[in-house]
Amino acid sequence: MKIGIPKELKNNESRVGMTPAGVYELTAHGHEVFVQQSAGEKSGFPDESYRKAGAKVLPTIEEVYAIADMIVKVKEPVAAEYPLIRQGQVVFTYFHFACERELTEAMLRSGSVCIAYETVQKADHSLPLLIPMSEVAGRMAALNGAYYLQTTKGGNGKLISGVPGVSPARVLVLGAGTVGEAAARMASGMGCEVVITDINLQRLHDLSITLPKNVHTLYSSAYNIQHELPHTDIVIGSVLVPGDKAPKLISRDMLKLLQPGSVLVDVAIDQGGCFETSHPTSHSEPTYMVDGILHYCVANIPGAVPHTSTIALTNATLRYVVALADKGWRKACQTDAALYQGLNIVEGKVTFKAVADVFNLPYEAVTF
Repeated sequence: MKIGIPKELKNNESRVGMTPAGVYELTAHGHEVFVQQSAGEKSGFPDESYRKAGAKVLPTIEEVYAIADMIVKVKEPVAAEYPLIRQGQVVFTYFHFACERELTEAMLRSGSVCIAYETVQKADHSLPLLIPMSEVAGRMAALNGAYYLQTTKGGNGKLISGVPGVSPARVLVLGAGTVGEAAARMASGMGCEVVITDINLQRLHDLSITLPKNVHTLYSSAYNIQHELPHTDIVIGSVLVPGDKAPKLISRDMLKLLQPGSVLVDVAIDQGGCFETSHPTSHSEPTYMVDGILHYCVANIPGAVPHTSTIALTNATLRYVVALADKGWRKACQTDAALYQGLNIVEGKVTFKAVADVFNLPYEAVTF
């Protein structure tokens, strides 16, 4: 199979779809890999490292899309890429269709096979291709929340750890999945008081045993969240419904419960955000104010640390990329139930029910 690795076009997205190590594995299986020139440079992988791994480096994104049977990338295609994607071409990436109608319609028109990293799901409901980036995003959410508490950045002027004689900041983490746990661990490691919420009592029980003692668990309800907000400096939103829009847990009216200069970090923004006042931002313009509350809603947080993120992502995706290349998408998805769950759009049809429901589109399961 011919596999294409294009350069990412999303604002300040410095990750790349595959490391040279991943390319080496694919070429060892007899496949051809085509990497766009300079695609990996910001992740620390120069063109020569891809050549040594067996890839062919092409000058333009158009050439990569034109020759590839399968595109492997990091973020969803942007408008400039829509016309490059063709009938029957496999595109394997993070799509987050539920909050992007234009993208959904473009991929339906293309006739391509869209396999979304974020909905590949194992029998135990774990999300193997979301986990590595969630771990990065959770850690970065805590770091960014601490950074934006500075008054020079619009925050309330608190040092997250405090100092002897001065209380640390308080962090509220909404959602106790991979992102939430990573955020809680990072924030607690910096010395602050953390409250982590979820509706899964077993998950809260497990975290109460494994997380540090300055992390407290709380059942997630509107009442409990509102009770916490007046005492909270940073809120990290990390709720996830696979393939669907995130629920709105903090309304605009609830912002008045927070102290001015508090920081909201919405890691769920890829799925529409879990705060009513959230809208996507970029690394070049990461924050904005609403009613005196600072919002950080960058939709590709791990892109700020591309070297770590690219390696972690390739470690997770490579086995699936190899299976798709070796077997073709039909057989690979037929023989791997987790990969089958990644099928979101197939040759003009919506094949993931949550996406169909969000946009009131016909749903059709893939059959073999």
